[in-house]
Amino acid sequence: MQSVITKSDIHTNILKKFETTRQYSCDLCKPLHNEDYIPQPRDFASPPKWHLAHTTWFFEEMILKKFSTQYQIYNEKYSFLFNSYYNTIGDKAIRAERGAITRPTVDQVYEYRSYVNQHLINLINKAPNNEILELIELGIHHEQQHQELLITDLKHTFSLNPTFPVYKVDNNWVKQENEATGWLEVEEGVYTIGHQNEQFCYDNELGVHKVYIKPFKIAKGLVTNEEFIEFIEDGGYKNFKYWLDEGWNWVQSNLIDRPLYWYKIEGQWYYYTLAGLKPVNGKAIVSHISFYEAQAFAAYKGLRLATEFEWEVAHQNLNIGKRWEWTNSAYLPYPGFKTCKGAVGEYNGKFMINMMVLRGGSVASPPNHVRYTYRNFFHPQYRWQYTGIRLAE
Repeated sequence: MQSVITKSDIHTNILKKFETTRQYSCDLCKPLHNEDYIPQPRDFASPPKWHLAHTTWFFEEMILKKFSTQYQIYNEKYSFLFNSYYNTIGDKAIRAERGAITRPTVDQVYEYRSYVNQHLINLINKAPNNEILELIELGIHHEQQHQELLITDLKHTFSLNPTFPVYKVDNNWVKQENEATGWLEVEEGVYTIGHQNEQFCYDNELGVHKVYIKPFKIAKGLVTNEEFIEFIEDGGYKNFKYWLDEGWNWVQSNLIDRPLYWYKIEGQWYYYTLAGLKPVNGKAIVSHISFYEAQAFAAYKGLRLATEFEWEVAHQNLNIGKRWEWTNSAYLPYPGFKTCKGAVGEYNGKFMINMMVLRGGSVASPPNHVRYTYRNFFHPQYRWQYTGIRLAE
């Protein structure tokens, strides 16, 4: 007998997802002291307190204020403080000054979360329509994105402390090694690209289309630390011929000569991890690499990075999920891409310039968050995410 999914099942499922996701954000913060919630040493990395508040603001602003007629706004000032980039909604605090928001306190932000949580749960229990459910689902995935950012932002902040603080002793997320080596050969053909089922996806994954792919090879494993050390010690950061012009300017202007969080102490390489300072494991997969470094390493090896379309075609035969993998594709809309109406239309489309696409997810990605069609994107100089390199030819 075929099972029947009822509306009650859908609401129960979304409620469970909501509660699990909201709790996971709090669990990530359990090892923190109050002092850890506030600093913001770089404008691209936000404090943990801001992430907790912003993800709460998203549910309040996008759903409760619009659909819950009895809802009383928790604090009118929070819309200004915790808006990120939604111009449709109104003014917002300066991004680079989020660390200056010492008030509300950490405890008050947790109270805000509890208040919004209870009102969202009440709304879900009233069996809302599909529009509301879809926005709640978007809010859940939005919070999952911020859970990864919370961890990577925190790592960057901790890395600037000369005592190399330990977040959790078992949280060395750069220790993973490859499960496969060698090359995967992919045949020439016309392949279908894009999200193709009824499960959740972001709008930038939509627009299923055909792409012609020439025959190519893609590495089954990601570049390791010992491979990257060879690049360093062979003068890879000092030889302009491996670098794109913009990447070479980045290297010279910022005195880049190693991956982020790496140190050479008494002739030995170490890296900062959330478990503290550790000797670099040569067999482990290299991490915290910019697109510029990934492209330069590929050129050094006489190889290249795969396009995002090649990556998607090959993904089923690759071990993925350990590092966000830089592709050689600019972040652009798929055919037929349409911007949604309202504030949610600002989620992806307006960033489709000067970004490169990453695929695959990382060790910091929350469970069940990443799909093979998932298109992450960052500016090419950024490397504070758990990013790595997969070669192609």
